[in-house]
Amino acid sequence: MQDPNRNPGYPQGDPQDVEANKTIAALSYILFFLPLLAARDSRFAMYHANQGLLLLLVLVAGNFVLSLIPFIGWILLPLFNLAGFVYVILGVLNAAGGRVQPLPLMPNIEILK
Repeated sequence: MQDPNRNPGYPQGDPQDVEANKTIAALSYILFFLPLLAARDSRFAMYHANQGLLLLLVLVAGNFVLSLIPFIGWILLPLFNLAGFVYVILGVLNAAGGRVQPLPLMPNIEILK
């Protein structure tokens, strides 16, 4: 039987690295720079730090653009922020579950190496 936590489409990290850095990876969606300080050599934690940074950049850009658009942007802004909160929860659940899986609809850009 296949492990439900494993997604065959995405490579999984080293099991020891994943177990040792799950907490730091999960916290990287709140403080993306935490793995840079505490787990720089962990590919798993750095992957989630990169995802957290991308999410932060998308949220900042989206908030900026939507706040400039009168009425429609002001109505969509709370929905956009709610979606951002859901993405943070998804990222934390992925990291805590030991999964290396990109967030839905997020670009596959590697900023942190």
